[in-house]
This record gives sequence, C-alpha cells and structure tokens, in this order.
Amino acid sequence: MDFHIIPVAEASINTLMQGINKVIINPIIYFLFACAMAYFLYGVAQYFLSPDNEEIRKKSKSHMVSGLIGLFIMISVFGIMNLILGTLGEQSNIKIQQNGDYSVKNVQIN
Repeated sequence: MDFHIIPVAEASINTLMQGINKVIINPIIYFLFACAMAYFLYGVAQYFLSPDNEEIRKKSKSHMVSGLIGLFIMISVFGIMNLILGTLGEQSNIKIQQNGDYSVKNVQIN
C-alpha cells in the first residue's frame, strides 16, 4: 500500500548541477571576484597616493599582483564550471533520463 504522505521531489542530474551552480557556486565566485578586485584597487590606490615612500610602493605592487592572480583564478573557476555544465547540461550529446537510462546522440569522431 502506497499512500504518498511524504512529498517526493524528482530531479535530474542536470537540474541538480544547475541548482548547485546557481545557488552555491556562482555567489561564492562573485564574492571572491569582488574581493580580488577590491584588493587590486587597494594596491593601485596605495601606489598612487604615496609616490615618495618606496616601502609602501613595494607592498602596493605586491597587492596588485596578488589581486590580478586572484582575478585570474576566479575567471578560470567560472570557465571550468561553465565547461562542466556545458558537458553535462542540456546542450550535450549525452542525455541521462530520470530512471538512470542514458542515450548518446550523433557523436562524430574525426
């Protein structure tokens, strides 16, 4: 006897990955991207506001390089996540149905 008292949510792997990307990963990437940009701009401001102090200018150059490295890493993570979602997503040649079956359509090998 099956009463269905407890609601059951059904979702595919594509929906799960898109939800995780939208709710968890993208906000984290945006926040870290903003932090890296602020760190870079802080280094630029220090560099231009103290033209006579070499110690501060050296630290500000370090801040700018670290900020640029952080920006590069965040852009790379965003690109890798989009590559993974594009490979597993709706536009891919591999389709996974909700019951676990899969199908591969029109794979061309050159």
